[in-house]
Amino acid sequence: MSQAAPADVAPSINPWHVVGYGALLVLMVIVIKLDDRFVLNFMHVMSGVLWTGIDLFMGFFVGPALRSAPFEARRAVTMRLVPRTLFLMPTLAIITGTTGWFHAKQLGFLDAPWPEYGWVLAALTIITILTVQGLGLLLPTNLRVYMELRKPEPDRERIGRLLKSYVYLVGFHGLMQVAMIVVMAKFVTGL
Repeated sequence: MSQAAPADVAPSINPWHVVGYGALLVLMVIVIKLDDRFVLNFMHVMSGVLWTGIDLFMGFFVGPALRSAPFEARRAVTMRLVPRTLFLMPTLAIITGTTGWFHAKQLGFLDAPWPEYGWVLAALTIITILTVQGLGLLLPTNLRVYMELRKPEPDRERIGRLLKSYVYLVGFHGLMQVAMIVVMAKFVTGL
């Protein structure tokens, strides 16, 4: 079976998507400056739902499904998925964390007394772990695998080494996302 050339498999990154994600970040700044409680909450919740939903779906459904697929199928899906999520996931993470901080400040959560402040501290700890892990570990690994898959003859052993601890990292990332949902449910129902 002949291997598909990278050009046949890998779509290029659409510059308009990059402009769109940049526009979302500009919109975030405008929303923060407006300091409207509803709009800030809406942006925080929507970006958080999208970030968490996509993360959990990819980690617990798409990833396991791909592991049992033939190499060429995994390659084809990855080559189409990475360019689409390359800017989406960091943008959602940045918007969620930033608007969450300003919304918490707006609602007075940053001034909550102890032990209620423990929930704020939990949210800050989890968002820090998620952001560092996502931007510092998951994204670079995805890019390395993507770049290897773009080659006419990808080194499967190198890909295997890159992904060796990836499954555990994604699992931990998913658990952190679920933990954040628990913390956010506490905020919504009152500290």
